[in-house]
Amino acid sequence: MLNRIWISFFAIAFIAAIYQFGVLGNTDIFKEIVDSLFAMSKVTVEIAIGLIGILSFWLGMMKIAEHAGLIDKIARAISPLFTRLMPDVPKGHPALGSMTMNLSANFLGLDNAATPLGLKAMQDLQSLNPNKEVASNAQILFLVLNTSSITLFPVTVFVYRAQQGAANPTDVFIPILLATFCSTIAGLLAVSFVQKINLLQRTVLLYLGAAIALVAALAAYFSTLTASALAQQSSFLGNCLIFSTLLLFIGVASFRKVNVYDSFIEGAKEGFETSIKLIPYLLAMLCAIGVFRASGALELLIDGIRWGVAVAGFDTRFVEGLPTALMKPLSGSGARAMMIEAMNTSGADSFAGRLSSIIQGSTETTFYVLAVYFGSVGIRYGRHAVGCGLIADFAGIFAAIAVCYWFFG
Repeated sequence: MLNRIWISFFAIAFIAAIYQFGVLGNTDIFKEIVDSLFAMSKVTVEIAIGLIGILSFWLGMMKIAEHAGLIDKIARAISPLFTRLMPDVPKGHPALGSMTMNLSANFLGLDNAATPLGLKAMQDLQSLNPNKEVASNAQILFLVLNTSSITLFPVTVFVYRAQQGAANPTDVFIPILLATFCSTIAGLLAVSFVQKINLLQRTVLLYLGAAIALVAALAAYFSTLTASALAQQSSFLGNCLIFSTLLLFIGVASFRKVNVYDSFIEGAKEGFETSIKLIPYLLAMLCAIGVFRASGALELLIDGIRWGVAVAGFDTRFVEGLPTALMKPLSGSGARAMMIEAMNTSGADSFAGRLSSIIQGSTETTFYVLAVYFGSVGIRYGRHAVGCGLIADFAGIFAAIAVCYWFFG
C-alpha cells in the first residue's frame, strides 16, 4: 500500500508538472520540484533531531512506570472490560494484559511504544484463533480500538506544533480528546453491531459511562468559555496533566525503591534507536509529498474540493486541513507530513494548522495497522475490520472539523 502511494505521488507530480509546463507555460516548474526535494530533506533532519529528545524522554518515563508496576495496574483496571467485549478470550489469558498495555501506551500518546505491545497482543489472540488465515472477532475489535486510538497525551503533535512556532502548542489538547473519543465510540459501535456484542452489560456500561461522563463534563465546562479562554484552558489542562503524570511515575517508582535514573536511561536508549529508525520513512514521505505539492497537483485537488464546498454554501477554511484527513487512513508518516506542510504553509496557529493537528491526533493509520498487525500473524482475510476501521476514521475526522470550529472559530 505504502509502495503504491509513494510511487503515485511521483507519477501524479510528473503528470501535473507536464500540464503546468505545456498548458500553463510554467517553465520553472521542474526547478520548483527539485528545490522542494532539497527543502524537504532539510526539514526531515530538523524534525528528526527534535523527535530524538522527546521520544527518548517519554520512552524513558514509560520504562520507569513499567518498573514501578504502574503499567500492570493500568492493565488490571481495563481487563474486566475486555472480558465482556471479547467473550472468546478466556479470563486471565495473556492477550488481555498485552492488549491493555498496548491501549494504555496509545492512551498516553506513545505510538512507538504501543506498536510492539500491539504485535504481541495480536500473536496472543492468534493462539486462540481457530482459522489462522481469517481474523477472529477479538482480533478485529482490538484492531478497530487500536486504529481509533484514544489519546490523552498526543505528545508528538505538541512537539511538531512547537517546532512550527505555535504560541501554545498544547491548545489542541481538548479538541483532540473530544475527536478521538468520537472515533473510538464510533468504531466500538460499528464492531458491536456486526459482531452482535451486547454493550448493555453492567461492566461495559460502567466503563463507557465513566468515559462519557468525563468527556461530557469537559465539554460542558469548556462550552461556557470564549474562544480565547478555550484555547488557554485547554493548554493549561494539557500541560498540567502531562507534568502530573510524570511526577506520579517518578514518585511511585521512588516509593517502591526502583532505580529511577537507570530505568529512565534504559527506556531513553530505546527512544533514541526508535527516533533514528524514523528518519528514512519520514524522508521518503516528506520528499514525495513535497514533490506532489510543488507540482501543483495537491493544489488542483484542494481547489476542486473548495469549489464544491463553496457552491454548496459552506465555509471553506476546513478544506486546507483535508490533505491530512485524506492521508491519515493510509499512512501515518504521510499524514504527519501533510500536517507539517499545512503548518508550514498556513501557520501553526492558523485554522488549517490547528485542524490538521487535531485530525492527526484523532485517529490511527487504519490500513497501515491492518497490514502490520494482520501480516505479523499471517491473516489474509480481515472480514469487517477495514469497514469498521474506516467508520471510526470518518467519525474522528468529522468530529475534528466540528470541534475545531467550536474551539477556534
